[in-house]
Amino acid sequence: MKKYRFLLKSSLLLIAMLVTLGACEQQNKNSESKSISVDESQKKILIVLTSNDKLGDTGNQTGYWIEELASPYYAFKKEGFDVVMASVNGGLSPFDPGSAAEGAINEEGKKFQNDEDAQNLVQNTVKLSDINPSDFDAVFYPGGHGLLWDLVNNSESISLIEYFNNSGQPVATVCHGPAVLANAKQKDGSPLVQGRKVTGFSDAEESAISLTEVVPFLLEEKFRESGADYSKGENWASYVVVDENLITGQNPASSSAVAVELIKKLKQ
Repeated sequence: MKKYRFLLKSSLLLIAMLVTLGACEQQNKNSESKSISVDESQKKILIVLTSNDKLGDTGNQTGYWIEELASPYYAFKKEGFDVVMASVNGGLSPFDPGSAAEGAINEEGKKFQNDEDAQNLVQNTVKLSDINPSDFDAVFYPGGHGLLWDLVNNSESISLIEYFNNSGQPVATVCHGPAVLANAKQKDGSPLVQGRKVTGFSDAEESAISLTEVVPFLLEEKFRESGADYSKGENWASYVVVDENLITGQNPASSSAVAVELIKKLKQ
């Protein structure tokens, strides 16, 4: 009888242990599944900004154009994407004072200027040379005249663009931003924009703001010389061109539309 009771207690104890072990295993599986799901859905976008605040030799200040950063930034955050900002020198990236003027700045731009989290990012950018492109799913360059004097010829920026392009990952940019494509190459050594459909700040728009003689080169002219299939819309109207992984916008008004196209790419 004692032997029977002992065997019964042992069996019950073994069953209890197996039930507990099964429950723990299932819980671990659920936790792992949840973690993987979150990691897979989290897209990471690198936003590259200028460190230059000088408009050539004019004595005037420049930098990035607020709307061209703010509107895409909020579009990316709305989708739950992780955003990292980098610049040539790291630290503060300057904005063009003209982009903060009434009539130039949009509502998202005003929000951005008073957004503590956004300002923390733009005032404490990562140094571009410290960026590992494999950590990101896409790269985005806002415009503003500032980048014409630093990012266009920056070797880290050029290598970054070539990395994303060669891997087929999205490269998006707006207004003067497409100028950063000027010195990038395709795998065969030809200009990255050669034979590609692109847009960017037009010569007519540059002339309209009387900076034709100030900028290092005219974007439209430069692209055409490089064999790009450049097109444009009306001055100051939204116009976006998508050529596979390459997304370009003509002017500040194109900022939101460029962001929409980049988001589409990341959701494919």
